[in-house]
Amino acid sequence: MPYEPPTHTVERSLRATTDARIIAGVDEVGRGAWAGPVTVCAAITGLRRPPAGLTDSKLISPKRRTELAGELEKWVTSHALGHASPEEIDALGMTAALRLAAVRALEALPVRPDAVILDGKHDYLGGPWQVRTVIKGDQSCVSVAAASVIAKVRRDALMAELGAVSEEYVPFAFGANAGYPSPVHKAALEERGPTPHHRLSWAYLDSLPQWRHLKKIRIPVGAAAMESGGQLGFDF
Repeated sequence: MPYEPPTHTVERSLRATTDARIIAGVDEVGRGAWAGPVTVCAAITGLRRPPAGLTDSKLISPKRRTELAGELEKWVTSHALGHASPEEIDALGMTAALRLAAVRALEALPVRPDAVILDGKHDYLGGPWQVRTVIKGDQSCVSVAAASVIAKVRRDALMAELGAVSEEYVPFAFGANAGYPSPVHKAALEERGPTPHHRLSWAYLDSLPQWRHLKKIRIPVGAAAMESGGQLGFDF
């Protein structure tokens, strides 16, 4: 299906309406996976013409996506990745884990961006960063599209490496599904239970009676504070 290539419209708008000169595009991958980290890439591109075929990583074939990521890593002014582990996702919840991964990526850049373009409509990053959210930014915005492709390829490679660490992980086919739901992944979970790379607060465990006892219930930070103060329990 034909698609419009991304542009620098948002970057130019930020430059025109704010003091921002160094602008990072940010995108995440792994939000809906059952296993593995959530990964965020921050990419600074300037206003140069990007490599041909750049768009949302999900619209690019795996082979071309890998080739393009290699081109982009040389083309971008700078980029960095940040991860939040399954343990951190279970402890913090996805929104806070996304912010943690994004902050790690942004702080790993060699220069601090003046502004951040975030894919989607929800600002999970917040202050002190100056954030502009863009729905489908990974299709329309050059810096976010670049971050999308690099994040996807790097996380897929990470999951393939994790799947090859031990023969015990081979049945989960992390190299094929990158930790996302698939029939093979679910069959392996039913037979073997979750690995140390799985998110144990996720709802998939509800449909696996023999492993349901492993599920972690996360107490929101506010609720935990109230409970420790006796407000949610019996304090006679």
